[in-house]
Amino acid sequence: MAFTRYKEDQLPVIVFFSFFALDLLVFFTISNTWLLALYGALTIIPKGLICAWNHHHQHVPMFRNVFMNRLLEIVFFFQTAMATNTWTLHHVLGHHLNYLDQSKDESRWMRRDGTTMGVIEYTLATALTGYPRAIQVGMRHPKILRPMLAMTALCLVILSAMIYYNWVAALFVFIIPMTGSYVITCLHTFFHHAGLDSDDHHEASYNIMHRWYNILTGNLGYHTAHHMKQGLHWSKLPEYHEKSLEGKIPQELYRKPGSFLKYLPAD
Repeated sequence: MAFTRYKEDQLPVIVFFSFFALDLLVFFTISNTWLLALYGALTIIPKGLICAWNHHHQHVPMFRNVFMNRLLEIVFFFQTAMATNTWTLHHVLGHHLNYLDQSKDESRWMRRDGTTMGVIEYTLATALTGYPRAIQVGMRHPKILRPMLAMTALCLVILSAMIYYNWVAALFVFIIPMTGSYVITCLHTFFHHAGLDSDDHHEASYNIMHRWYNILTGNLGYHTAHHMKQGLHWSKLPEYHEKSLEGKIPQELYRKPGSFLKYLPAD
């Protein structure tokens, strides 16, 4: 019997907790600044990939048990800088409802004059407004906002204790990697929708069919499917795409992944 809501989440959850355990081991046992800096640099990209899974968790919680979900969200915070319900507010109750309207989209890529932002402009704007926009959405959903604020405060207290204990290790093991992964995530979301001004859900998202991209991100490349059925578990997106959407998405909206992922086997 699966200890997670869906059996497909078992291996990812083990990876997330194991990675956090490794972070703690490094934090408490390594004192050499250069080794800490090297470890921090090497973990930014893996933690950036974990952001995709934190996103999935905010759509469909990985555990049935609330305590276990909250425990996982603490781990996610120290890997991705996004606390409990932050993605739920900003992304699930914000972006997903508004992405066809660039005057409202919490991840808007369009400037007020109707032109498309540059990738750096978008990344900085999205990163800096992430928490404020989540709180703004949360004002309409106080039952979801309250756990976000409480868990964010708890995570910051834990992080403050780590800084007090060993600020150098806290900086390289947690602060820089989690901040870097958060910024990478904001950068990555630019390539989901930027430039696609459409009222048609089939024409408003780019899709990536690259095998290893989807293995590492939990099928995030099936982005139209994700927007059409945001409550569908990540493991079921390929089947839904194949059966219901494949012939309806314009060919020009299929693209290759960016960064190092494009060098991994495509199929």
